[in-house]
Order: sequence, then C-alpha cells, then structure tokens
Amino acid sequence: MMKTLQSFLAALLLSFPIMANAAIAAHEFDSTEQEELFRELTRELRCPKCQNNNISDSNAGLAQDLREKTYQMVKSGSDKQEVLDYMVARYGNFVRYDPPLTPAVLTLWVAPILIILIGGFTVWRLARRRKDAKPALDLAEQERLEQLIKQTEQDK
Repeated sequence: MMKTLQSFLAALLLSFPIMANAAIAAHEFDSTEQEELFRELTRELRCPKCQNNNISDSNAGLAQDLREKTYQMVKSGSDKQEVLDYMVARYGNFVRYDPPLTPAVLTLWVAPILIILIGGFTVWRLARRRKDAKPALDLAEQERLEQLIKQTEQDK
C-alpha cells in the first residue's frame, strides 16, 4: 500500500514540469530582429479581455490568439506598423497602450475643460448683470415706497 502511494506521488511530481512547460509557447524566429519586434509588439498591444495587461503578460485565450497572430505576421515579414494597423482595424485603438492622437481623443480631453470654462463665464456674466442691474422701481415709485415706510414707522 505504501509503495503504491509513493509511486503515485513520484509520478505526480514528475508530471508537474511537463504541465508547466505546456502553457509556454516557444516561437522560433529567422533573426533576432524578428524576435525583438515580436517582443516589442506583444508589450505594446493590450489584451482586449483583460484590459490592463499586455498580450505578453496575459494568459487569456484571446491574448494567446493575438500573440499567435502577431508571431505569424512577424514571421511572414510584416513590419511593426502593418501589425499595429491590422490589430487596430480588428479591435480598435483600444488595443494599443499608446493610442494615436485623434479628434475623438482630443474631444475627450478638451470638452470637460471647455464646459467648465463656459459655465464659469456664464456664472460670472449673470453675477455681473445682477450687480449692474437698475433698480426695479422708477423714481416716483421709489418716493412712494419711502413715504409708506415713514408712515408705517410713525404708526408704530
């Protein structure tokens, strides 16, 4: 019984290194430039599923697919811009950690500042109008009001 348990544990422990290596995909490149390009691209591309990991750090199935597609494109001779264009066309600018400056991005950054400035200007103009506003009563009405105030003070 003890011998069987020891044999089972030994077989189990020996299988761990095999399982650990099964998750790591080894890619072979024709040159060191291709390998460097692949590493650079996998660090620059964001995993659409994880959203906060690049595809080299993510273990998600989608990240593995993106790594494989990047490998295939680099291996076939595509340059960095071609790979990035392909990924952006398929997943949008979100797939890049450093998206390009587009009108949509500028709008997202500038719109809140403009809204605050316009709101502040509007408040300032309204406050200034109230300060510079003429009295609501003309001269005759103002004299009549003063008479009424004096009369009520005398009645007290």
